Amino acid sequence: MAFNDLLKQLGGVGRFQQIQVSLVILPLLLLSSHNTLQNFTAAIPTHHCRPPAHANLSEDGELEAWLPRDKQGQPESCLRFTSPQRGPPFPNGTEARGTAATEPCTNGWIYSNSTFPSTIVTEWDLVCSHRALRQLAQSLYMVGVLLGAMAFGYLADRLGRRKVLILNHLQTAVSATCAAFAPTFPVYCAFRLLSGMSIAGIALNSMTLNMEWMPIHTRAFVGTLNGYVYSLGQLLLAGLAYAVPHWRHLQLLLSVPFFASFICSWFFVESARWYSTSGRLDLTLSTLQRVARINGKWDEGAKLNMEVLQSSLQKELAMGKGQASAMEMLRCPALRHLFLCLSMLWFATSFAYYGLVMDLQGFGVSIYLVQVIFAAVDLPAKLVCFLVINSLGRRPAQMASLLLAGICILVNGVVPQDQSIVRTSLAVLGKGCLASAFNCIFLYTGELYPTTIRQTGLGMGSTMARVGSIVSPLVTMMAELYRPMPLFIFGTVPVVASAAIAFLPETLGHPLPDTVQDVENRRRGKPQRQQQEQQKQMVPLQPSAREKSGP
Repeated sequence: MAFNDLLKQLGGVGRFQQIQVSLVILPLLLLSSHNTLQNFTAAIPTHHCRPPAHANLSEDGELEAWLPRDKQGQPESCLRFTSPQRGPPFPNGTEARGTAATEPCTNGWIYSNSTFPSTIVTEWDLVCSHRALRQLAQSLYMVGVLLGAMAFGYLADRLGRRKVLILNHLQTAVSATCAAFAPTFPVYCAFRLLSGMSIAGIALNSMTLNMEWMPIHTRAFVGTLNGYVYSLGQLLLAGLAYAVPHWRHLQLLLSVPFFASFICSWFFVESARWYSTSGRLDLTLSTLQRVARINGKWDEGAKLNMEVLQSSLQKELAMGKGQASAMEMLRCPALRHLFLCLSMLWFATSFAYYGLVMDLQGFGVSIYLVQVIFAAVDLPAKLVCFLVINSLGRRPAQMASLLLAGICILVNGVVPQDQSIVRTSLAVLGKGCLASAFNCIFLYTGELYPTTIRQTGLGMGSTMARVGSIVSPLVTMMAELYRPMPLFIFGTVPVVASAAIAFLPETLGHPLPDTVQDVENRRRGKPQRQQQEQQKQMVPLQPSAREKSGP
């Protein structure tokens, strides 16, 4: 591919690429923390009803006189006696005053601050009848991520990757910082939604900008590096949350650094590929020459001229003729088949993933320890996934990861609540499988869709993943009806969705399809036509004017 050849001749992975990738990727350390930040900022401490203002605790027999007991002998979280009860509880833990009248916590709650001195739950009383608001806050954040992926992806194609990234870093810094000072819960949700939008824009456009500046043979490495930075960010979150337990301080600590990343974003170099597709050949040429100088390729940069550039772009434009639209995915049977199957996989993976990682308190183990283990398991899981998909194929890797994840979650639903070590181990294994499924689905989707609609296909898959992450917190609320129900749902969905893989072709060792016709031929069992563009020789750079005229 001609543009890829130009990048190689101008330094390949040179000093410029190393600096640019580092600047773009570094903010992702904190970016990943915001996705699961609410595990700590919205943690639910142990709580019980506050006695009436007129209660005389010394005369009534201390606080216990106002608190009913549940079947385990623990104080009820959402009920209190209408009048103090002075009889002791039965020895077996059941209450002796079970017939006494109770009422909701009309005077508020008393929270234990031993682990979480302050969360949005304790500040705005998001418990009992208002407990659904806690999950609503996370769903609204994910709605912001969905809207941001759609809006800023479109804007990046119109305005450029660099301009949108500058805007995204500023919006994240301002909105996430304002969330730390939110006076009310609705204001907090509004700022979280805005930060979710900009965070999605950073995630998508950072990957795109880096990919468009890297030679083809290094892109898999950059994608893997991206994934590991996200995992390291989750480890960082566990340490910061432990050191800074107050929710406003933690929110602020993870938000203020984006002002620094906003300043750094001004030093990003716009994608030369985007300039060329926008018809700005003058800026394409000057940008490539600048990159050549940074990479120390002074002679190659001097040889690059408009004639060579136009010749190179003609080759890419020849491949890009007849670009398919998003509607083509529904009109064409072959693309519609891919879209439906891959949508199930994207939704199921994200749905089950966030169902696990957003319920760290449900395992009966230290929430900080679970966060560390959940983040650490990604490191070997992604390595194993990389090895499997390159040896056995994409289909076996995708199916095995989803099936094993679903089985682990389903088994977790029938394990007794007091078996915290067993439940945590199953959850960790399931989460590692889902991390592998995410890695595989990104690669698999890109290889199944043709070049003319590949980016649109990836965008639609990401949209379905966001839908899964939005629905996931709402399903968690079903635990109020039957405690294991969310786990049964989170486990069943990936198991059922894995059946869609049987209707998808294997892509290991096969050339990438360029056009919709290639996908149709593959579906009908016809051999895919050779990619003639890849067989063309590299475009030699012309000698500079000084070389032509001689010494």
